[in-house]
Amino acid sequence: MRPLVIRSALVASIGGLVFGFDTAVISGTTEQLKSYFQLSDAYLGWAVGMALLGTILGALTAGKPADRYGRKPVLFVIGILYMAGALGSAFAHDIITLEIFRFLGGIGVGAASVCAPIYTAEIAPAKVRGRLVGLVQFNIVLGILLAYLSNTIVRAVVNDETSDWRWMFGVMAIPAAIFLIMLFSVPETPRWLMANGREQQGRDVIAKLTTSKEEADFQIQEIDSSLAAAENAPKVPFFTKSHAKVIMLAFMIAMFNQMSGINAILYYAPVVMVKAGASTDAAFQMSIAVGFMNLVATMAALTVIDRIGRKKLMIIGSIGYIVSLGFMSALMFYYEQALGGAFDSQSSFLVLGGLLVFIAAHAFGQGAVIWVFISEIFPNRIRGRGQSFGSLTHWVFAWLTSTFFPPVINGLGGGVAFAIFAVFMVGQLFWVLKVMPETKGVPLEEMEAKLGLTHDPNDSGDPLAAKGH
Repeated sequence: MRPLVIRSALVASIGGLVFGFDTAVISGTTEQLKSYFQLSDAYLGWAVGMALLGTILGALTAGKPADRYGRKPVLFVIGILYMAGALGSAFAHDIITLEIFRFLGGIGVGAASVCAPIYTAEIAPAKVRGRLVGLVQFNIVLGILLAYLSNTIVRAVVNDETSDWRWMFGVMAIPAAIFLIMLFSVPETPRWLMANGREQQGRDVIAKLTTSKEEADFQIQEIDSSLAAAENAPKVPFFTKSHAKVIMLAFMIAMFNQMSGINAILYYAPVVMVKAGASTDAAFQMSIAVGFMNLVATMAALTVIDRIGRKKLMIIGSIGYIVSLGFMSALMFYYEQALGGAFDSQSSFLVLGGLLVFIAAHAFGQGAVIWVFISEIFPNRIRGRGQSFGSLTHWVFAWLTSTFFPPVINGLGGGVAFAIFAVFMVGQLFWVLKVMPETKGVPLEEMEAKLGLTHDPNDSGDPLAAKGH
């Protein structure tokens, strides 16, 4: 690979790392925020969920400016939003200000979930595209681990109950600044340049990204074919009877992804540990183990996803979800009901064991499969909008679970909270076994036939108007 390819992929992956960091850094601040701003459980959930509302907005709106102004300018805006979110949250002196800056940071996260993979896919030569796009996902998980590690270090070094949370938010400005500085050293993607009438600039960038004239000619031909195929895509309606099957597949996998409780647990991992009997310091250290397991299981899944298939990973993950969530629910019910809430260090380590199995099940199953599966099932003519629909569904349910987790776990108990997630995962297992198709090894051009879809060019978008599907 040419150095420019590696540098460009690293820049986009750093955007993914800040994305992951922002997702998990809140976990170390929740109890201090609750105390500092005198928040109820319900308001704490709302304050934490503000970033996810921003994420929904970012994911919904990032596509059009990225198409109009370019991938690189939008990445600059994302970096600025990351910086604003980090520093604004760190210096906030009232809860409204904190919510505003968490919302702005969330817009950056949502936009990054759309733009970082697009930038990497369009900048990378075909032969290394899969590995480099996968680097973004790897760095999101690495960012989650670094956030847990950073929170633990801040707590040990600063050790001030009134200001620890400020430092935890503020540290995120460091990778955000690195991201912004490195953006100056990378080009706009050749596909965007060629799609916007800047043919020669696009060819010049391709020459710098490729190692031979043959490779450059292949990439130019690939871009020309892609642009030709996409020319009429905006005119094709999305919500039609002929697309109903793939839309429902995307909705279900994205909904189940978050109804496992993954984001709620990532956001509140130390709170869960403390509730299970760990000291606050031990809870922060245990959260590092959760982040490390997430990283290891993600790496393992990425090495086998193309060998054993998406469906088998989902089956393994679903069983792991049910076992771990069922175990944690039963354990919490036992300590809450039979022992009157007498949690101790033993119970905290038992819950940690359950959480480690849970996070491994998620990373090896849903975490590795969801975005690959959604990108594969939609026909070329609606793939971009299908990816956006899946992302929107994912973030809406992430907001719901993360917002309502504090009042549920504190009001009804951990047993009920984990039982709700376990029931949904039983539903996911049945869905995977009975409905989910295997997409491993199926060329994108043949996926439509495999799923039994047909496209009626006269389909107007009215579900009642499409016949014979």
